[in-house]
Amino acid sequence: MFSILDLFRRGDRRVAAARSHEAGFTLIELLVVMTILVLLASLVAPRVMGYLGSSRTKTAKVQIESLSTSLELFKLDTGRYPNAREGLNALVQQPSDIKTWNGPYLKTDRVPLDPWGQPYLYRVPGQRAAFDIISLGADKREGGEGEDQDVSTSK
Repeated sequence: MFSILDLFRRGDRRVAAARSHEAGFTLIELLVVMTILVLLASLVAPRVMGYLGSSRTKTAKVQIESLSTSLELFKLDTGRYPNAREGLNALVQQPSDIKTWNGPYLKTDRVPLDPWGQPYLYRVPGQRAAFDIISLGADKREGGEGEDQDVSTSK
């Protein structure tokens, strides 16, 4: 087996030139591959972002269901739901006027924030039930559609 240097010494420049072209890619080949990657990314990215938005909404629904269950346990122990002043914080810290509190009712030491980093709204009495727990969605305002829609106990 000869090295490229041996081939040059022997005068076989044609074989050496052929081997040197095999060593890498041309600029055009690299540009074509990069163009294909950009096209694929432009097709895939919107779908991934859509899944991310729907997963946040689903996460909010699951958290609201968990908070609702904790409120029901609170009511079983105390005979009432936390009032507006006590709020959801009563699930992790005992209100001073309740002796039958048997909490904390959440596994964490504080009430979780919604998937968009905002506190859940707690209304007692609720509009359609004894209480409402609401996340205002990505836009942090009432109403909206898609990822901006409100998520609550009544939906």
